[in-house]
Amino acid sequence: MKTTHRAGAPAFLAELLGTRSWNQLRGAVALPIELPEAAPGGAAHTEDALDRGQAAMALGLVLLADLCERVPFARAYTQECARSGRPLVFDHGAMRTVAIEAGELPAGRQAVARLLAPFGYEQTKVYPLERLGMTGYVYTHRDFPEELPQYFVSELDPRRFSPAFQAAATELMATTVDPLPAWASSQLERLHRTGELPLDAAVQLIHAVAASFDRHHRDVTVQEYELFRAESAEMAWIATEGHAFNHITDRVADVPAVAAQQRALGRPVKDEVEVSATGRVVQTAFRAAEVERLMLDGDRFVARRVPGSFLEFISRAPLADGSLDLAFDAQNAQAIFKMTDGAAA
Repeated sequence: MKTTHRAGAPAFLAELLGTRSWNQLRGAVALPIELPEAAPGGAAHTEDALDRGQAAMALGLVLLADLCERVPFARAYTQECARSGRPLVFDHGAMRTVAIEAGELPAGRQAVARLLAPFGYEQTKVYPLERLGMTGYVYTHRDFPEELPQYFVSELDPRRFSPAFQAAATELMATTVDPLPAWASSQLERLHRTGELPLDAAVQLIHAVAASFDRHHRDVTVQEYELFRAESAEMAWIATEGHAFNHITDRVADVPAVAAQQRALGRPVKDEVEVSATGRVVQTAFRAAEVERLMLDGDRFVARRVPGSFLEFISRAPLADGSLDLAFDAQNAQAIFKMTDGAAA
């Protein structure tokens, strides 16, 4: 698969992302699928529509832009991609969930899968993440498996942890609210059924779905956070960040070379490069950005510095039939997850 950067659709992307985000990402991200040239809302374009592949790419761009706003090194890296003429190839995004039947959202990965399926995604692989008490589920696009980003959705199993941990996780997740409005659920069903939406409706839906990739439970208490962190850095991360993108990944030709280049710039790149058992998938990453989050401490809020999100790099060699190896590796994934292990301050 040859990924190209398409220079068209500036009006559409400026409307979709907002002028500021579009100016930051323009030329920085590969666009492997043609998008409409026109902005939504124009009377001359009322017949325009987005098919599910275009809508999936647009959703990915919105989520990528959000992460770049939250992760300074990711923002700087994408700007370098634009200057160098080698746009970022969005390989996959990752998010974390908890397998608890509590609150308004479906348990675990189903809270994310219900959003991805109408855009053309299907579950393709399952990876046990035993050291973390989690399982990874991969969602790949039916129409454009190599071109569009995959989603790596990890699901934490509270039963793998102490009774106190389970009780605290259940109490926190029970406060989760579903941010998806009824009209968006209806439009998701329509997209799932027909495979396309009118341009204006698609853009509105994309923003509503993107808003679901966030934290939608109450503020964690300091006591809960410390309990989670003592047993699972991943649950501690979910407690402050929710379903936000944990990381996005640039598909590059030479991971060690990119890592060395970023390290020379003084950026916090993981010390080791991870190589899959097959030898075809190579990965490394920046360490997670620090973010400030409010936590309840008795009857007052206190600010804590905690691990946020990060940017990963991956290279994928072809399979014997010439198609790209889209697999992941459980050992690689668990090593990459350590990028958010930093202690809260």
